[in-house]
This record gives sequence, C-alpha cells and structure tokens, in this order.
Amino acid sequence: SGPDFCPTVNRAEMICRTVDEYNRPEIREFVRAASIQEAECYIDRDMKPFVPHPVKPRVQEICEFAKKMGYKKLGIAFCGGLYPEARALTKILKAQGFDVVSVVCKAGATPKETIGIKDHEKVKIGEFDTMCSPIVQAAILNREKTELNILVGLCVGHDSLFFKYSDAFCTVLVAKDRVLAHNPAGALYTSGT
Repeated sequence: SGPDFCPTVNRAEMICRTVDEYNRPEIREFVRAASIQEAECYIDRDMKPFVPHPVKPRVQEICEFAKKMGYKKLGIAFCGGLYPEARALTKILKAQGFDVVSVVCKAGATPKETIGIKDHEKVKIGEFDTMCSPIVQAAILNREKTELNILVGLCVGHDSLFFKYSDAFCTVLVAKDRVLAHNPAGALYTSGT
C-alpha cells in the first residue's frame, strides 16, 4: 500500500515489465554484484536491531565492485580542474592492479567558437577558450575498450553527454560543485536554513 502518487501502486504493470530487464545475463550479474557491494559497505549486518554503520569510502567501493565484475581496464573521464584528484585516483587504481586510461575534458583543444559560443559567453572573455569535449572523452575510452568508466568532476550537461556516448558502464566518483568543494549534497543539507 502507499499514497496515490507512489509508483509501486500506480505503475505496477510497467514495473513488472521493467524488472524483466534484470534477467538479461549481462545486467543480472551487474545488478547482483552492485547489491552485494551495497551490503558489504556496512558492518554488523547480523545484529538486531540493525543500525546502519557504513565503513567504506566510495573509492574503495569502486575498486571492490570492479574486481567483483572481473574488470581489468578502467577509464577515468576527468575535469582539468580536478587533475590532482584524477592523478590520486589513478595511483589508487593502479595499486589495486587495474590498467587505467584517463582523459581530460579539454582533449582536442577545440575552440568554443566551434559550437557557436560567442566571446561574452566564454569563461575566459577575450581569450582562447577550449570547450569541454565529453563526446571525445567517451570516444577515446571506447577505443581503449575500458570496462568501467569513472567520472571525476565533469560539468553538468557534459557528464550527461559522456554517459550517453560511453560504451562501458559508468559511475561517478566526484560530482562537480565549484562552490561546495564538490559536495553538491551540501546545498540540500542547508536548504532549510
């Protein structure tokens, strides 16, 4: 039971059809590994009453999940403004035994004028300004045949294009938020104050 707007109540037929997608072999193993990973991020799960006590940071979760899936080659699509973070992630992933391919958002050095940006619309008014190119990032990682791509700080919209063009599954390690130290949930936590 639930309120009228609850999709479990008013979208039951669609949900039944959609749940069949989990029976596709490549999806089934992926969602199974993701569910196991979710559970393993808490300790004392057998204690009653269960009090959620998370113990793993997302970087560790990504490494463990990639190993569960048997992935060897990981891609990093990162923003040039988060180069130190991408470099640190690369070191961690390599130390965990992964082959890592990374590509910065400005790959190709394509002028913003190429997409119709006018000078007053640039970040660097009156100067050469390279566009972010998430489609190029996805194409490079596709060519490298990465098995899981990790986003590190791609801009809103650019991240969406990367998801659309990536052949591999994707996950986000860092969501860009220039004001809140890349913690966009901070705005939600303070929305009532």
